[in-house]
Order: sequence, then structure tokens, then C-alpha cells
Amino acid sequence: MAFVLDETYLPATLTVGLMTDDAFADLCAEHPDLAFEMTAHGELIVMPPNFTLTGARNNFISGKLLDWALADKRGLSFDSSSGWKLPNGARRSADAAWIDRGRIQNLAPGSLGKYWPICPDFVVELRSPSDRLRVLRDEMAEWLANGAQLGWLIDPETRSAEIYRPGHEPELRTDLSRLTGEGPVAGFVLDLLPVWDPLA
Repeated sequence: MAFVLDETYLPATLTVGLMTDDAFADLCAEHPDLAFEMTAHGELIVMPPNFTLTGARNNFISGKLLDWALADKRGLSFDSSSGWKLPNGARRSADAAWIDRGRIQNLAPGSLGKYWPICPDFVVELRSPSDRLRVLRDEMAEWLANGAQLGWLIDPETRSAEIYRPGHEPELRTDLSRLTGEGPVAGFVLDLLPVWDPLA
């Protein structure tokens, strides 16, 4: 499904209907300069590449989560290029994610090479200048509705974070220098100073 979109109009939402994993992967491969997600209703969300500074921030977060996961050994961490097929049928990608190894063992062996049909236990969304806060909050609510046990929405512009937990209203924290994991990622600590100012 080839198409051309002027970057001025991104992010954009197109109604294309539900796709198989293979069809969705083929679409992504046809447009390597764009990032795609799909809602549970068959709407294709087309996003431009991250701004460069956002990429540096995201790389730091993913790297710290990876370092912790390797030392902790209870689960696997994932970067922003990892796709997930949520229980509601949506295909989403968090900026960083973590899942317990025990839950991975329950997946059918044939699904491991595709989009895993499971929701990660922990997700991080990093707000970039082009992101609408309302859209990110809706995504965080979707992650929790599909099984995530903890979510962090990090906003470098306001140096704040919203903490999402099932059954609770989001908790806004401001003037932060670090975030401390809990629940599934108890023991993970994220230093936020390099996220606030990667060039320092």
C-alpha cells in the first residue's frame, strides 16, 4: 500500500481497516522513513521520524532500562522500534518497555518471530515537541487497559512525569531529577537529568 504524505501533515490518521501481522509489516517495510501504529478499529497512525534531540533522550532511557534488565534478569527490555499486538487488536510501540520472562514463556512459539500478542508490564512514553499531550494520555490509558502494570509519560519540556497505575488516576510529578520503579520494575531508577538536558 504505497502512499505519499507531506511531512507537514504528520502525524496523521488514515482509515485502512484491520490488517494481518504480515500485511502490517509489509506496509512498514514499504515506508522505512515513517513509523506506524494501528488502532483497534483499523485506523493507521502515521508518524514522522523523531526530532534528533528526542532520539538522544529516548536512547538514554532505553539504554538505562536495558542495563537494569540485564542485571535484574527477571525480564526483557525493548526500545521504540518494538511493536506489540495488544489484546484489543491494536498494534502499538512504546518508547521503552519491559516484560516479565514468565509471561513470554506463555506465548505460542510461532508468535515469537512476529508482533507479540501481549502487552508489556511496563511502558515509557517520551513526549516530543510534535506530540499532542491528549493523544499520549489516551495511549497510556490504552496500555493500562490492555494489561500494563506501570507507565511513565515523561515530558522534557515541563520537566515532569505522569505515573500511570491500573485503577488509579495518573500521578503528576514535577521538578524531578529521577524516577524510581515500582511493581514490575521495582529496583529500576532512571536519572532524568540527561533526559532534561542531553547536551549538558
